[in-house]
This record gives sequence, structure tokens and C-alpha cells, in this order.
Amino acid sequence: MQKKFTLLMAFLLLAVLYAGAQDLAIKGHVQDQQGNPLPGVSISVKNTSKGAITQPDGNFSIQAAASDVLVFSYIGFVAQEVPVNNQTTINITLQDQNKQLNEVVVVGYGTQRKKDITGSVSVVGEKEFASRPNTQLGSVLQGKAPGVQVLASSGKPSAGLNIRIRGTSSISSSSNPLYVIDGVPTTDTRSLNPSDIESVSVLKDASSAAIYGASGANGVVLITTRKGKTGDPRFEFNAYGGYSSVWKRMDVLNGPQYKDLMTELGYITDWNKYNQNTNWQDEIFRKGTSQNYQLSMSGKTDKTTYYLSGGWVQQNGAIRSATMDRFNFKVNLEQKVNNWLTMGTNVAYSRWHDVDVTDNIGVDRGGVLLGTLATPPVIGIYNADGTFTSNPFQDWENPVASTDGADRGYKQQRLLGNVYAEIYLLPELKFRSNFGVDYNNSVYDYFLDPFRTSYGRAQKGRGKNTTDLVNYWIAENTLSYNKTFGKHTVGALGGVVAQKTKWESATIEKTGFSGGSIPTTNAGSVFVSADNTKSEKSNASFLGRINYSYADKYLLTANFRADASSIFGPAHRWGYFPSASVGWRISQEEFMKGVTAINDLKLRAGWGKVGNDQLGDSRYAWLGLVGSGSNYPIGGVVLPGSTPSSFENRNLKWEATEQYNVGIDVAVLDSRLSFSADAYVKNTSDLLLNVPVPKSTGFDISTQNVGKIQNKGLEFLVSSRNFVGEFQWETDFNISFNRNKVVDIVGQDIFNANVSNRGNVSLAREGEPLGVFYGYVAAGVDPETGNMQYLDKTGKKTFAPAAEDRTIIGNPNPDFLYGLTNNFSYKNIRLSVFLQGSQGNDMFNASRIETESMIDPRNQSTAVLRRWKTPGQVTDVPKAVANNSDNSRISTRYVENGSYMRVKSATLSYDLPADLLSRIKLKSLRVYVTGENLFTFTKYTGFDPEVNFLGNSTNATEANTSMGVDFGTYPQTRNLIVGLNVSF
Repeated sequence: MQKKFTLLMAFLLLAVLYAGAQDLAIKGHVQDQQGNPLPGVSISVKNTSKGAITQPDGNFSIQAAASDVLVFSYIGFVAQEVPVNNQTTINITLQDQNKQLNEVVVVGYGTQRKKDITGSVSVVGEKEFASRPNTQLGSVLQGKAPGVQVLASSGKPSAGLNIRIRGTSSISSSSNPLYVIDGVPTTDTRSLNPSDIESVSVLKDASSAAIYGASGANGVVLITTRKGKTGDPRFEFNAYGGYSSVWKRMDVLNGPQYKDLMTELGYITDWNKYNQNTNWQDEIFRKGTSQNYQLSMSGKTDKTTYYLSGGWVQQNGAIRSATMDRFNFKVNLEQKVNNWLTMGTNVAYSRWHDVDVTDNIGVDRGGVLLGTLATPPVIGIYNADGTFTSNPFQDWENPVASTDGADRGYKQQRLLGNVYAEIYLLPELKFRSNFGVDYNNSVYDYFLDPFRTSYGRAQKGRGKNTTDLVNYWIAENTLSYNKTFGKHTVGALGGVVAQKTKWESATIEKTGFSGGSIPTTNAGSVFVSADNTKSEKSNASFLGRINYSYADKYLLTANFRADASSIFGPAHRWGYFPSASVGWRISQEEFMKGVTAINDLKLRAGWGKVGNDQLGDSRYAWLGLVGSGSNYPIGGVVLPGSTPSSFENRNLKWEATEQYNVGIDVAVLDSRLSFSADAYVKNTSDLLLNVPVPKSTGFDISTQNVGKIQNKGLEFLVSSRNFVGEFQWETDFNISFNRNKVVDIVGQDIFNANVSNRGNVSLAREGEPLGVFYGYVAAGVDPETGNMQYLDKTGKKTFAPAAEDRTIIGNPNPDFLYGLTNNFSYKNIRLSVFLQGSQGNDMFNASRIETESMIDPRNQSTAVLRRWKTPGQVTDVPKAVANNSDNSRISTRYVENGSYMRVKSATLSYDLPADLLSRIKLKSLRVYVTGENLFTFTKYTGFDPEVNFLGNSTNATEANTSMGVDFGTYPQTRNLIVGLNVSF
């Protein structure tokens, strides 16, 4: 019996050992629905204690029997059970419990799940980029993110777009955000190809932007370009062509009406010599064209991810001679060398060319837009000898001379990219080293021949050549740690950053050309100027961040960055920028479990301090600079010398912005309706301003930290899926309110925006919004004299007001901005309609000063047909008086309602059915037609309510303090585009 029992036990032991020997070595990969690897996924053998977790690349290995079942679980994803069934390789894709909440969002130096974000971050993704064709990043962001104002200061093809995040934060320094393209900071996105962009994250509050420290005061725009996602190579070809036109024209005097006005003003000539009837708007405005071709290849293997693209875009503007074209080449490559090392690179090369059009000035200085309105219709384009005509009474050339009379072209070549390596020291511990460059070389050539134009004849030709070189590099080394244990999730980041920028510029300008056959400056005989400058800036930084989450409902993020910059003196070279934010996901609490209608409810609050290092001309304000050009007579001989040119101030320090933000995020009805709201207060202090100093110092002004500006506002975002199923309808609506106030500029008034020789119209004053309009209050036309009346400071009418009678006459800052997008789809047909608008802002129509003043030989608008002519006449247009500008002072007469709502784009597309695609061996094929700026609803009487004549000024003070002024500015155009997207 004992022998039998022993044999039985031995048999059972062998059976167990045999079963254990049959365990399989299983390997695999876990990813989300977007193809991103999921680290930290828990894998267990069902009903056993065996388990494993996925590595940072999503890979795992585990031992299990053929009959076992593996359970994959991860917070925020649906748990999945997979029978082994003798499989040795198991690759799965986990489904999001809530796709929107588990969306991965790019933040500074890393990524976060959307549900874990505690700051104020707006995301614009591939859906928005695919909804309409674009040539610039700013046009995609316009109206898509609350709190983000995109200022389309001009409609010319070469113009960039200025972005303001939660208002203007400085006076003398740049208020543009920091852009970070694949980890490389930059301030210029014109050469960026939108077709290469995968997503854009806008860090709006200080708690999210503080990781960028001294560069984050104006917000941060993180741009991630595309990478391969599928195993097989995927080719995509996108092409479109279109037409553009100026959507509005102005009514001006015809030939007989112009002659009557000139006779009334006392300009007499032999009108038989001037009997043309030229419509200058017909000559200058044209049907613009655009074409765009982009080809890309992408793919992904176990170890290699790649994306390559190339493209060309060309825009011929709706105004004569305006053009732009751009070549783009892009390579993104990532290679997994082994389980602990990954290396990659993102490189973009672009070549840009444009021909600009002179706008924002009067016809007397070659302004094309005002030239179309103010040039007399009684002359033709050319004289009999082929030269350009000019005004019969002044030597103001016609606008075609301004567009065609000179050769001018701008060329830019740019290389922007980085190389990086990621080393996993432990599954939870990653070291990343990144080195990036932005190399920019540009050349501007100008040549005016000595014959065809009167200005060219006076100068005997004019040639100019300017070259600019910007060389920037950045080196970053960071260490990050991410670990989940129980209900606790901890993330930590630390790093060091070094960066340097060098600027070089050279200009030469000459006159005295003997002919037009040699258009380069070497053919000129007289030097006008020759200049060469060099400058540089370097920064060193330390940064750190901690993320903490408990039970997926209590969230904490803390950032700290210390920046040192060469642009400040030794005493204040370092700036320190901390931030902290918290979140409470109330929907995860036990008392919310029974509330099935609410899918997510999160409260957020944050505080932070960030700086502004985009100082422009104040780059070396702390130094006592030395200027050249001072000549000294020594021994009877004049010798060149130098002299102090600026007041030294070693106490200069960073402009700093402190911001408070509270927000709420809600998703209800199976997340078909989501809502976000934010409230913020943004205080900027230590503004760098020029302040008067005693004459005994030898200087008039000194740059000091003395100013304060405040922005505060509310932002709302609503997204809804109104219909799901075969017919789908989605709506996104955002609206933002911002109130700007100048708190302290040491009692001084800062004026800007000089228009039409009438003085400055824009004002920065303590207690007022930035850039308010300043001038006289017009009190109507006196019926007896025909002169314009104005109110003095006591409220009495006068014809000759004093300077102290001026007051605030308008506000260009809008009450609110909004954007509304509706996407409809039925089977393979899609329609996307995007509305964008601004409400409550004033415009100063300075163009009307040129076209309604009636003081010189300029042609005028048909409004002057209502001008006063006889005593007792009641009208709103004063009489014509030559060489007298009293009737056309800067006043409320030219302040207009600048509110508008614009059908910014509408796209109708059709996707070929899958069965047809399979026959022609394509993955997708879409054809579409897009209309841009189709309709504009506004009371503004000028060409366009969006423009701002100093919006693209390189002078930061002008760009910040001058808003809503239209002075012959190139308008936005109406565009019709037909396109094709193919993938195979």
C-alpha cells in the first residue's frame, strides 16, 4: 500500500513538473488607439499571482500556460482578457474608457493625459488641420482656442500673423508667444508647413508655461510634427489650387467729379491733357492665384518610425505684384537601438521667397492701397515715352509705379531641427539629451532704375542689399521618473538647458546708376549708407517639475525654473520662475458614482510666475553702450571717434508676469457634451520703459523697470456631438473676454501710430486699456462756415481746439472674441463651416483722412460729394480748403465700429467609398472645395475690419500699443480653393 502511495505521489509530482514545463514564454506589445505605446500596463495570469508590466516602449514578457488567460488592465482603459491558446506573441490595443479624457496632450518637456492636466491648455489637433487648407500656423489657430487672439494685421501673402495669448503683456518687449517646434524654441513660424503638423498645444496660464521660465510670459505654443503610425509605408499626396480677390471696393470720384473738386480747391490746369478715365482699383486689384503640392511618406516598424515630406506652395496676391512661394522638406526619424536606447531626429528645411507691396502709408510716399484711392482718374498708367505718370499737380506717382517700378525680392533659407537620444536607466527612469538648431539666412534686394519713375530719375537709380543671419542653438539634458504604485502616480522631471543666439546683419545702399542693366549695388556711384552689425545672447537654465496623482482624482503639478541671461547685468542676471496647480476630479469620488449623467467633472486652480526675454532693442539696455559716428577735430584734422550712446543701469531685471487661474472641465451624456471654463488674472510688472533722467547725466532717457500691466478675463469652450450614427453633427464653440489695463507707467503718456501727418492716434496711459485712440471730439459741421467743429475740454464748440482738448475717443480692444465650428457628415460627404468674430472693438479709419480731407490734389471718396458748399447747408462733410488740415484732425469723425462676424471658411468634401478604393488600390481619396472669408458682416466702412497698420512692425512698442488703425492696409481676401487628398 505504501509503495502504491509513493508511486502515486511521484506521478502527481511529475505531472506538476510537466505542466510547469509547458509554460510558454510570451512576448508582446500594448498600445492605445492612436498607436502610442502604453507603459505601465498591468498584465496578470487570471486566477494566479503571476504578473508583469509593460516597459516604456509598450513591450512585455511573461510566462503562462497554453490554457491560461492574460488580463490587461490600465487606468482609464477598458480591461481586456486574452486566451493564450499556444500564442507566443500577443499584441493588443486597449480601448479608452473615455477617449477624450485619455487623449495624450503635449506639455512642456513631456506629455500628459488630458484628464491629468491641472493648468490651462488648449489643444488643436489633426481634425482642425484637416478641415481646411492652410499655409500658416496662425490661420489654423484663429478662432479655435479660447483666449488666443490671432491678429491678421495684413492680408498680403508675405505677412505673418501675430498671436496674443490672454492679451498684450508688455509695452517695449515682444508680446508674441514662444513657439517650440519638436523641442526647438523659435519666434517665427512663417516657414513652417502646416501639412507637417500633428498637433498644437497652447500653454495659456503661468502654471503650465512656467517650465519655460523667462520665455513663458506671453504663453507657449508647442508644435508637434507628424510621425509614422502604421506598419506599411503610407504615401499621402495633397494638392489644391485656388483664386482670391479683394472682397470689397471703395467708391471714389470719377474724372468730372475730380475736376470739379480740384477747381474748387484752386488747382487749375489744361484738362485737355488729362482726359483719361482710369479705374485704379481695376489696375491694382487682380484675381490672385494659389497652388499647393505636398507629398509625404510615413511608416513604422518594430524599431523604426519615419516620416518624410516635401512640398511647394505659391500665392500670387490679389494686389498687383504681391507674391510668395515656399519649398519645404521634412524628415522625422526615430530608431529604437535596443531595449534601453532610442535615438531620433526632426529636421526641416525651407526656402522662402516673396515680393512685398508697400502699404500702411499715403500715396505721397508710395503707398499702394491709398494710391488706388487717391490717384486721379484723369491720368493713364504710362506716359508716351514709357515712363510712369504722376499726379498733374504733385510729383506723386501712380500706384502701378509703386508695384511695378522697382525690382524687390526677399529670400530666406532656414534649417530647423534637432537630434535626441533617450536612455532608459530603469523602466521608470529616462534620460533624454536633445540638441537643436535654428539657422536662418535671408537676403533682401531692391533696385529702382534711373528712368521709369520720377523718384528713380531724381535719385539716378537706387539699389539696396541687406543680408541677415540668425544662428541659434539649444542643448537640453533632462531626467524624468514616472512610477505608479497602488493608487499613487508620481512623475518627476529635472534638467539643465543652455542656449545661444547670434545675429549678423549687413546693408549697403547706393544711388547714381547709369542705367538699368546692372541691378546690383556695385553699379551705383554714390554711397547712401553701409552698415554692419553683430550681436548675441546666451542663456543658462535649470528646470524641475513634479506631478502627483492619487486615485486618479487628486492632482498636483509644481514647476520651477531658474534662468540666467546675458542681456541683464550681473546683479540681476538670474530670474526664478515657480508655479503650482492642483486639480480635483470630483467625478471619481464615491458620492458621484450614482450620477451616471456626469462622465467627468474636474476643478483646477493654479498660480505661477513667468518672464519675458524677448526684449528686442532693449537687448543690451543694462550696458552703457558706445556709439560711432562722432567726429573730433584734432590738430586741424577731423578724425572719427565714438561717444557714450546709452545710460548704464546695472539694476535692470526681468519683466515678470504673475498669473492666477481657476477652471472647470465637465463632460456629460456619455461625453457627448463637454464644457470648459477658465478665469484668470495676469499681472505683469517690472516693465522695461524709457524714463526721463536729469540732463546732468548727459542723457535724456534711461531704460528702467518701472511699469505694470494687467490682463484679466474669462474663457469658455463647449463641444457637442449633436447627432451620432450615419448622419453626424459636431459643434465646437469658444468665446473669450479679456480686459487690459495699464496700471503704472510712472505717469507718462506713450503715444504711437502717427497717421497722415496729423499726429499720433494710439495712447498708453495709466488706468486705461492699452492702445486707446486719442484725439478730438468732433462736434459736426458748422452750417454757416462749413468748417468742422470740435469740443474743447469744457464741452464748448470751437474751430481751433488746443492740444489739451484731446481726450480718449475710442478703444480698439474687443469686448469678446469667438469662434464657432460646425462639422456635418453623411456617409462619405462632409461639410465644415467655421465662423469667427470680434465684438465691441473700435477701428480708427485713418484712410478716410486721406480720402475725405480735400486739402490737396489727391482724389477723394464719393463721401465728399456731400461736402458743404453754401451757407445754411446741413451736412456731415466739411468744405474743401486747400492746404488746411483743421477740418481733418484726428477725431471721433474717423472712429468706427470695428465689430465683425466672418464666415472664415466652409469646406465641402467627398470621400470615395471603400469598395471603390480597394479596386484602385488606394487607402483614401478625398476631393473638396473650400471658401475662405466668404461673407463678412460688419458696419466698418473700410476695406477690412481685421487689419492693423502697425501690427507687423518690428518695433515692439509700436506693435503692442497701436491696434485697430487702418491706414491703407492690405486687406484680407476672399478665396476659393479646390483640392485633392490621396493616400496609398
